[in-house]
Amino acid sequence: MSIFGFGASASLNLTLSPPPSNTFKDIGKPLTVSSTKDGPPPLANDSPEVRKVPVYTGTDKVEGTLSLTLPQGKKLDHLGIKVELIGRVEMFYDRGGVHDFTSLVKEVDAPGTIYDSKEYPLSFDFEKPYESYRGLNVRVRYFLRATLSRNYSGNLTSEKEICVQHITNEPEINNSIKMEVGIEDCLHIEFEYERQKYGLSDVIVGKIFFLLVRIKIKHMELAVIRRESAGTGQNIYNESETLIKYEIMDGAPVRGECIPVRLFLAGVPGELTPTYRNVGNRFSLKYYINLVLVDEEDRRYFKQQEVTLWRKVLG
Repeated sequence: MSIFGFGASASLNLTLSPPPSNTFKDIGKPLTVSSTKDGPPPLANDSPEVRKVPVYTGTDKVEGTLSLTLPQGKKLDHLGIKVELIGRVEMFYDRGGVHDFTSLVKEVDAPGTIYDSKEYPLSFDFEKPYESYRGLNVRVRYFLRATLSRNYSGNLTSEKEICVQHITNEPEINNSIKMEVGIEDCLHIEFEYERQKYGLSDVIVGKIFFLLVRIKIKHMELAVIRRESAGTGQNIYNESETLIKYEIMDGAPVRGECIPVRLFLAGVPGELTPTYRNVGNRFSLKYYINLVLVDEEDRRYFKQQEVTLWRKVLG
């Protein structure tokens, strides 16, 4: 709306400086590789458009400029200008489930009259406890919102979203996984994976040994599953999604046979994130390796093993 009748209007615009890593990311869609027919309704204030946002680590400052543009020869009366930086968890299934875990406010100009266009430098150095995340039922987002307050003509606002990612060191303890599973007197297998914790582009290497086989196995599959648990108390919603599935054996195995496993996480479609545990007491995100045996009668025998994913680099 024009604040000068039918003439040109004032505008407020946030501009962010490039992040220290000079890394940018496209956001705007949930991190899903499949969905229902229509998909879930969008979260509040969500934009269907894919847009490029800067990526910051947990220790980076967020800097930029707030620009107020006035038409030449005009003035603007206002009640103050402020910039907020907000970190928020939003739940899809709970419209009242908005939790702000970070909220900073800077008053950049006191109430008064402005006669010319102005620029205000901005700098926020703040704690970023969680990564940005866009899931099926929940999202974690960080955004800056500038507001110029006025009496009668409506406020001017501008908003910019940022992405936060945490780079972590390689785990000091990373034991192998070794388990024996089976059905008494029918099937006995042993599977072994080199590690329990993996970077987002690592290769999962392992072996599967058949110690006893008295079931006619048709084939064997290996899958990576992502499980999102959102909510609290009795209102917890679990969504499991198979990110990728391989057939690693075709035909009946024999006793003593060993099947090698090499699963490239970099080739998993969609976007992998680190494992998240109890983010803001609102949700968790876990990953599993799912081993499935299918017999000739199409009965399925499976075993899931949780693995922990961590981030080596921004991206």
